[in-house]
Amino acid sequence: MIPRMLLRFVAACAGALALAAAAQAPSAPAKPAEPAAQAAPAAGRLDTKLSATPSRIVPVDRIVAVVNDDVITQNELNERVATVTRQLQRQGATLPPADALTRQILERMINDRVQLQLARDEGIKVDDLTLDRTIERIAQDNHLSMADFRAALERDGIKYSRFRDDIRDEIVIARLREKDVDNTIVVTDAEVETELAREAREAGADAEYEISHILVAVPPQATAEQIEARRRRALEALQALRGGANFAQIAAQYSDAPDALQGGSLGWRPAGRLPTLFLDLLKRMKPGDVSDIVKSPNGFHILKLVDKRSKAAAGGVEQTHVRHILLRARDGLSEAEARERLEKLRARILAGADFGEIARQNSEDSSASKGGDLGWVSPGDTVPEFERVMNSLKPGEVSQPFQTQFGWHLVQVIERRSEAVSEERKKAAARQAIRARKADEAYQDWLRQQRDRAFVENRYDER
Repeated sequence: MIPRMLLRFVAACAGALALAAAAQAPSAPAKPAEPAAQAAPAAGRLDTKLSATPSRIVPVDRIVAVVNDDVITQNELNERVATVTRQLQRQGATLPPADALTRQILERMINDRVQLQLARDEGIKVDDLTLDRTIERIAQDNHLSMADFRAALERDGIKYSRFRDDIRDEIVIARLREKDVDNTIVVTDAEVETELAREAREAGADAEYEISHILVAVPPQATAEQIEARRRRALEALQALRGGANFAQIAAQYSDAPDALQGGSLGWRPAGRLPTLFLDLLKRMKPGDVSDIVKSPNGFHILKLVDKRSKAAAGGVEQTHVRHILLRARDGLSEAEARERLEKLRARILAGADFGEIARQNSEDSSASKGGDLGWVSPGDTVPEFERVMNSLKPGEVSQPFQTQFGWHLVQVIERRSEAVSEERKKAAARQAIRARKADEAYQDWLRQQRDRAFVENRYDER
């Protein structure tokens, strides 16, 4: 990508100077003045006039960071700061100091740029059809038509073209994380058994915690001086919190975690998804408490327990017997073609063709040999997009084509039932919790490594 140095210079130019009329001769007729004498200005007059109108350099933009072969400009940073500020104000959050907020946002822009460049090198792309479908789902989740959604963005001062670009980048980064991090996570049967044993042993294992946190990251192979500097920064944050400062504001100012600009909120987390280091602290805390500084391999943490609750009584869980057809975009089959093909298959099914037979002939999922049958599916067994569509269907109903990270799907719900939580279900939940916990930790390590490998030059302070 060609660096975008957007500097414009406006030079002030001096116009021609009027010359004073030559002194008239005495009363006696005189010879006409020589042309050279008429053209000669008074000594020093030209220099004096020019020096009164010096050239002015008017910068319209500047580079605030260099990331490998790309740059981040001041205008880009200003636009992102304005967007985040509006979001925080709508949420009623107390804004951190403007300079601290700007520095935090710039750090996140740098991390995003590093990941987007890596995704580009790995050939990860998002086509317009996928992007449009994602934005349509966002509008639907907000109970707005696309026209109303665009109008809402404009009222918030967000250009629709910029919003599209931001959503595209988020999808790319999510796909990159899935490919390079999430898909590498392995959960062994021994880990699952250990997790189940821990839940049975610990009284608080059935709890869920709503928490916020601050991370002051420590780089790999940090020197003792670097570690001490990061510890002092964490201590500054803790002292501000002890003095009554708003946690969300301090998180936005000090935290290096991706959720810093959301006030450090991690939302509700089951006990099984929390590191033991955190869980041991949370068990001793009351809602509203803020922990002391906790050291982990990633850096220094400060936790706030917002609330705590027990999991809903497991009297039963609604399960769905579902089958699907999956098509993946690839060379020779674009996203649009995959969707169109599924629309034709749906029309055949609605006209009386057997779903199972169509799935056996066309689906690219391992379930194709079983007619696309996924068996009984419990909440959380599938990705959110799949579960949302599945839950909206009545038994026997066939969905419209829709997309997840795995490709394009056509889903049919066969039947539903309420089932007591079995041992297999408990194992599946434990496995999912372990995977999510390991993926969160692995992603932070991976992101820090990618940042360390990149050439990053922060020029924010070069005023």
